[in-house]
Amino acid sequence: MAQLLTETEIQERLIQIGGWTRDGKILHCERKFKDFIEAIAFVNQLVDPAEIAGHHPDLEISYNKVTISLTTHDAGGLTEKDFQLAQTISELK
Repeated sequence: MAQLLTETEIQERLIQIGGWTRDGKILHCERKFKDFIEAIAFVNQLVDPAEIAGHHPDLEISYNKVTISLTTHDAGGLTEKDFQLAQTISELK
């Protein structure tokens, strides 16, 4: 099982990735697109990185807006896995 990060580690990593916010034990990022088709195309880009990492985000799609949430459920909070996948997602266009 992945090890939970300390509060200090979480704060340091949040600064490093940018564009993500934290709500307790969950990281969130919201991306907006021109339309639904572009939003779905972005979501489709998430599949391979999530599968490779063996770590899957919770997704909410509302027309042209995609909200991504990350937490390590089996560890009960934020781990390195969440921040690694957040960084990968941040690099997607």
